[in-house]
Amino acid sequence: MAASKKLYRSTQNRMLGGVCAGIAEFFGIDPTLIRLIYVVLSLFTVAFPGIILYIVCLLIIPNDPDCIDI
Repeated sequence: MAASKKLYRSTQNRMLGGVCAGIAEFFGIDPTLIRLIYVVLSLFTVAFPGIILYIVCLLIIPNDPDCIDI
């Protein structure tokens, strides 16, 4: 049986908590693309819902247990 993929915040490519980089690692795409999509969507929703969503994701998505923070 194949191991299932799990969503974790990135500990190696983080800017503000590693949420966008973790999502990019999960889908196997460039983190910069996810960050640009997040910024564009936040601007079109007058930024406030995007900020709240990012904070919620920061609190809900766990750090990668295989990586050790220094």
